[in-house]
Amino acid sequence: MMIGRLLLAVMLVFPFAASAQKRQIQELQRDMALLQDEIRTVNSGLTNLTVLVEQLTDKVNNTNTTVTVLDSHLKDSLKEQESQIATPVATVGAKVDQMSQEFRFVKESIADLNSRVGQLQAQIGDLKTSMRIMAAPPPPPAGGAPAGSAAAPAPVGSMDSATKLYNDALRDQSGGKLDLALMEFQDFLRLHPNSDLAPAAQFGVGEVYFAKGDYQAASESFDLLLEKYPENEKTPDSMFMKAKSLAGLDQKRSAAREYRALIKKYPNAALSQRAQEELAALGY
Repeated sequence: MMIGRLLLAVMLVFPFAASAQKRQIQELQRDMALLQDEIRTVNSGLTNLTVLVEQLTDKVNNTNTTVTVLDSHLKDSLKEQESQIATPVATVGAKVDQMSQEFRFVKESIADLNSRVGQLQAQIGDLKTSMRIMAAPPPPPAGGAPAGSAAAPAPVGSMDSATKLYNDALRDQSGGKLDLALMEFQDFLRLHPNSDLAPAAQFGVGEVYFAKGDYQAASESFDLLLEKYPENEKTPDSMFMKAKSLAGLDQKRSAAREYRALIKKYPNAALSQRAQEELAALGY
């Protein structure tokens, strides 16, 4: 009896349990279907994202390639322009250097020409002085001439020993016999220190030393002239040549000071203009 009741109860409950289980399975299947749909959606989104990433990567690669090509072309263009510009610039620079050297040579040539002209002017002045002395009438003989008789004329071409020695020195200097001229000028100064030609002889000593390239001795000789014979027709020339001698010794500041002293003392002299040019050549 009891067993029958149990069986009856089981049979009554079982359909309800089976129905509930079936509903759960259906719900699970529905959830699985939804999940699968979501997975498919996600996969589709990932696929699209992958495609976008690949497209972006291709664009980046293409951009890098384009930049590389442009950079290469730019470098080639710059090199080509540099090669085209470098040659004309180098040519112009070489021409400028050549013109600078030629201009410097011209300036040096002009300065040397001015120096030679100054020497020639000095020698002409010396010759004029010598001729003036030679043209002076000789002193009357001691005791006077006998009454009623004319004084005998001096022999043609005669001159005193001082003038002859000085003229010999000038002639040897002009002929390039510098050592002989130097000795003759020095002999003149030793024998005739108070002669009117003494300043010119001292100037000749300085000129010979300058021509020989002994600028120290030349400077000292011109300085001695300015000290011993401060005011004479050779003073401006001595100041100018002393400055040139100092410039030859590379004592530019001392040379410039001497040129300025000449310009200040003799502003209207022809040598003052040359002194200005020499100052400019020294960079002052």
